[in-house]
Amino acid sequence: MGRRVGLFGGTFDPPHSGHLAVARAAKDALGLDSVLLVVANQPWQKVNNRKITAASHRLAMTELLVEHVDGIEASDIEIVRGGASYTFDTVEQLKKMGCESVLILGSDAAAELNSWERATELRALVEVAVVLRPGHLMPALRDWEIQVVNAEVVDISSSEIRAMSANEVDLDPRVPQAVRDYISDNELI
Repeated sequence: MGRRVGLFGGTFDPPHSGHLAVARAAKDALGLDSVLLVVANQPWQKVNNRKITAASHRLAMTELLVEHVDGIEASDIEIVRGGASYTFDTVEQLKKMGCESVLILGSDAAAELNSWERATELRALVEVAVVLRPGHLMPALRDWEIQVVNAEVVDISSSEIRAMSANEVDLDPRVPQAVRDYISDNELI
């Protein structure tokens, strides 16, 4: 058996301490070799709904988020591949590299899992780790191999952070200082 890798994908626009808490909890609870924060190149579920920060900036911020965290790393696998980002393609690519993938999702994202591109095929390839998020119940996901991960959930979202920035409110301390500095230095959000 190859490396057992957690895949925590997302837009990470911007990344915050909640993302890191989920990644750490899943790594520890499931005994994963590593967790990849996979930065979506073109997040197909969001690309037509709002302005998205350039992938290169989102990757740089995610790298800053995990800079000194053992076993958790930012991944550009979907950015390098280009085009729309589909988890199935990422899982297939990692499988060819000898990795077993565990998909890490918040309960809000897990509720939409059956609507994902090639969901039926994806279901056969991955185990799913679901972290409960405030205000979102555990979804009923028949036929998926599910494990619930208990994590100290940080109740903040990237959309809340973007709204704070748009209203010129100081960014929340749950956004690490290095990420806040990057946002400021690059005039993002």
